[in-house]
Amino acid sequence: MLMIISASRRTDIPAFYSDWFFNRINEGFVLVRNPVNMHQVSKISLSPDAADCIVFWTKNPGPMLKRLPELNQYHFYFQFTLNSYDTSIETNVPEKRQLIETFRKLSGMIGRERVIWRYDPVLLTRKFNAEYHAKWFEYLAEKLCNYTDRCVISFMDLYKKTERNLRGIGLLPMDNGIMNELAGRISAVSSKVGIRVESCSEAIDLERYGIRHGKCIDDALISKITGKRIKPVKDSNQRPNCGCVRSVDIGAYNTCRHHCLYCYANFSRESVKRNVCLHHDGSPLLVGELGEKDIVTVRLD
Repeated sequence: MLMIISASRRTDIPAFYSDWFFNRINEGFVLVRNPVNMHQVSKISLSPDAADCIVFWTKNPGPMLKRLPELNQYHFYFQFTLNSYDTSIETNVPEKRQLIETFRKLSGMIGRERVIWRYDPVLLTRKFNAEYHAKWFEYLAEKLCNYTDRCVISFMDLYKKTERNLRGIGLLPMDNGIMNELAGRISAVSSKVGIRVESCSEAIDLERYGIRHGKCIDDALISKITGKRIKPVKDSNQRPNCGCVRSVDIGAYNTCRHHCLYCYANFSRESVKRNVCLHHDGSPLLVGELGEKDIVTVRLD
């Protein structure tokens, strides 16, 4: 049975918890709490035989690069988010020139096919308007086009917690007209530089611009990387328009220290601060330790 590890939609493991991750690799397993029932804990094997592929999600894989050779027995690829926002939106993300160099270095180490550029989410304010995004997308595309084959875009979805965090920045509505305008301009740039663009969890049809619905956990790419034929099974835990195949996430909510205002995985800074204090690299859990009421179950898929 196929085991795809997602590391992680819930937090940035490469940026902030890479030492913990490699400790888990060395010990061969990780413990993950059920976000709905915290006393239900899954034990997930991270041995090369059990983990068919690892998908990393990050805004800064820099802290992990020196230890990538330790993953030589594993199949993996990176979803690397590199946006146009400044610290008014992405409050603790490194500056763009550094991230562009990190992107290029990672691509040189593992190959451009295994580094997917994410330009998402696209949100609108008077400052970050359609013209701003079009210009920045072109700038970044020209910097990254020799280091990736694919870019994933998405438009801002407002959850209650993100709506609260974004209050005060003058968020503007995102309608189909603006999405089509941006898709057309992004498509023109991507065609020029040779990057394939896909959308993530979008209901809108953008195929007229050559932008297809994508899969971030992508069975076709995983099959190519691993050499295994994969029968795609849709991940029922994701949004209806998400095309991802099933994976097992090993992260934890309220642990990402990038503090991006649009983040759906952090509920509050206070929660993040508390959980960061509870983290230590030697624990099998990302946050804290096992307690007497915890029930551990071995997960096989």
